[in-house]
Amino acid sequence: MRALVVTGLIIALWQLLVSVSGVPVFILPGPLSVLQASRENFSLLGLHAIYTMAEIVLGLIAGALIGIFCAVGMSLSDFFARSLRPLLSFSQAIPVFALAPILTLWLGYGLASKIVVVVLIVFFPIASAFYDGLQATPEGTLDLARLAKARRWKTFLWLRMPHALPSLGAALRIAAVYAPLGAVTGEWVGASHGLGYLMLLANGRMKTDLMFAAVAVLTLLTIALRTLVDWGLKRQAL
Repeated sequence: MRALVVTGLIIALWQLLVSVSGVPVFILPGPLSVLQASRENFSLLGLHAIYTMAEIVLGLIAGALIGIFCAVGMSLSDFFARSLRPLLSFSQAIPVFALAPILTLWLGYGLASKIVVVVLIVFFPIASAFYDGLQATPEGTLDLARLAKARRWKTFLWLRMPHALPSLGAALRIAAVYAPLGAVTGEWVGASHGLGYLMLLANGRMKTDLMFAAVAVLTLLTIALRTLVDWGLKRQAL
């Protein structure tokens, strides 16, 4: 409720600023202009939003699976950890925005290049947080498992995994916010559909109100995805 009040206050101040300052619409449209543009282009915004949402969801799922696999592999194998950790760090040393044109060149202007960009953004925080959680199992608990002569896979499955699940849940919440950024970044570089493509198209035609409407839709998608992930994690008690 408090968030809605703050949001309404910000929108009201925004409209007041536009009305009092007389700033041109092509520089800063008011909320009413953005709302009108949203109504007039409802179908267009919906079509591009569906395309962007598909990129986000597929990239988030793929990135989460890859991140979980990497974390489990590094936790179970010292050789795998020594080999993969430098590669994980190196993957974050190169800005994704710099890789997006190369991925577009290799994979084309369709879904594939955007999904890969999302994967590159989300898999590292998931892999890193889940691996840290797996490594943070209390040593006393592991000593009890050794005394009971529990097999390694049972120790991992029944002790280390449950202890690391809260870390995985926190990483998934962060990834749900970063994933839309990856999808739009890929669309800015090269696309024929999506909210990022629509933003560039509206900007080139000086339709700033439509560009703001696309940003608003992207924001709503991000909030919805974050809420959905949070709801799913709470149901699983992560």
